[in-house]
Amino acid sequence: QVQLVESGGGSVQAGGSLRLSCVAYGYSYTPDCMGWFRQAPGKERAGIATADSGATTPYADSVKGRFTISRNNAKNTLYLQMNSLKSEDTAMYYCAAQFRAGCNLDGIGMHYWGKGTQVTISS
Repeated sequence: QVQLVESGGGSVQAGGSLRLSCVAYGYSYTPDCMGWFRQAPGKERAGIATADSGATTPYADSVKGRFTISRNNAKNTLYLQMNSLKSEDTAMYYCAAQFRAGCNLDGIGMHYWGKGTQVTISS
């Protein structure tokens, strides 16, 4: 059974950086698409960025130029480098994976989700 485990969240001041990691376990072949999503209290889940087996897809406007998604398929790991963090980046961050083509920031096609890692930015 596929499991996704996120780590790297925490509390930092505005302007700081964090690097999230998501390790995937229990699959026999590489997911076609993996992505990062977040959900702030009282708000709907929002897609941040996705990465298919060959390239990344466009980032959400709110994180463009500040966040970078990357994959290391050899380590079964997805990363999210977050720089110039803002208070509005405070949220629970989730990793997701799907085993079919077609990365999408709405997350509807994702088959598996992690339990999340909390990111809190203080101003």
